[in-house]
Amino acid sequence: MSLPTPTTTARAVVTGASSGIGEALAADLASRGHSLILVARRGEVMEVLAEKLRAAHGVEVEVRASDLSDSAARAVLVEELGGRDISILCNNAGIATFGPIAELDPAYERDQVELNAVAVHDLTLAVLPGMLARKSGAILMVGSAAGNMPIPNNATYAATKAFVNTFAESLRGELKGTGVNVTLLAPGPVRTETPDPAEASIVDKLVPDFFWISSEYTAKVSLDGLAQNKMRVVPGILSKAMSVAGGYSPRSVVAPIVGTFYKKLGG
Repeated sequence: MSLPTPTTTARAVVTGASSGIGEALAADLASRGHSLILVARRGEVMEVLAEKLRAAHGVEVEVRASDLSDSAARAVLVEELGGRDISILCNNAGIATFGPIAELDPAYERDQVELNAVAVHDLTLAVLPGMLARKSGAILMVGSAAGNMPIPNNATYAATKAFVNTFAESLRGELKGTGVNVTLLAPGPVRTETPDPAEASIVDKLVPDFFWISSEYTAKVSLDGLAQNKMRVVPGILSKAMSVAGGYSPRSVVAPIVGTFYKKLGG
């Protein structure tokens, strides 16, 4: 199996394309000849990326500045994608919070659910009928190793990523033999570059350097896995360890240990 063949009308959609894994996915897809629709809130940042990709790879790149956590804004994009020839969908956009949920902003927590889970569901349902009709398509779901276990002090993020993880693998079972690939990416810590010590976040300070993987590497192995229709891609030492812990360790033991670490991330 492979990724759908690029055509003049087909588009690969990447959400959260303004930075990190999303930017790397867009660059890798463009290098493979796929024209793109980039989606994120920061339109001006994506325009710079779009121009670079057009110049480097000769592909068409469209930009959609949209806040996917806003249901009304999302509905506009969902309607458009439902009528387009979408060959690949990379559900990448996501946000996270750390700390006791009772002390966090409820509105932002709801936005996190909308972006991390509901938007993934909406966009997938928008493009899936067309993929099935063409008997060709590929959907990359960016879940997380954090979705494999309960994580106190990271409750909303862990829960939304548990949804993505389960939705991806369930959908994959439904689509067997249809020509539509579904792969779950469940990474651990990912970053584009090593930060200046003076500007390092609490996450950068607490997670050792050898646990981090690059956005570029993550994008490549994810798209290679999607082309091969792998069920799950788990890049990085920490993500593999979390997957094992989430699958085989008693939750009553894992949750307090992991929760203590995540409490530190909340400052």
